[in-house]
Amino acid sequence: MMSLMESATLVNIPSGQQVFSSGAECENYLLLLKGSVKAQLLSENGREMLLYQVLPGDSCVLTTSCLLSGEHYPAEAYTEEDVSAFVISSHAFYRCLEQSAFFREFVFKNFAARLSNVIGRLGEVVFEGIEWRLAKELLNAGTDELHITHQELAIKLGSAREVISRNLKQFEVKGWVKLSRGVVTIVDRETLKRLTKTESK
Repeated sequence: MMSLMESATLVNIPSGQQVFSSGAECENYLLLLKGSVKAQLLSENGREMLLYQVLPGDSCVLTTSCLLSGEHYPAEAYTEEDVSAFVISSHAFYRCLEQSAFFREFVFKNFAARLSNVIGRLGEVVFEGIEWRLAKELLNAGTDELHITHQELAIKLGSAREVISRNLKQFEVKGWVKLSRGVVTIVDRETLKRLTKTESK
């Protein structure tokens, strides 16, 4: 692990910067210390779908996958806020995988956990209704007042902004939420909970 830390470089990346692009070669392993990064797919018509977020202590599942397979990135990633991260060259990454049991365990456990989360998220997008996913996203925010735009919710849920706006408006008409510019306020949390339980059966 000493050789790993000696070869690691601390980088600071401002919010809104691209970390990698679709089709780019993967040359480094990143371990996030501060901030957050979003990995997303971009369709030909410009529609975005959030795959996952990388938070402090996490590594990027696509980066690990590309380093292990030698493939290029199939998606893109951007910083959501100011980021600090350790960057480890691919050469050092391969060397430490060979020499350090501790590093191998960290890499593969982190990769397995992140991959499981991504598969679960894709399963929700494919198999669950938009009402269920929207209600779940609102409930998971941990607050009754979400400062988020309809477009941001659409990206998180892999949907179109118009679909999210229409469903939020229906939620408001039913008295479940209150909408204002850039804010969604949960009014009836219990009904939203029942909606997620009913539609997941």
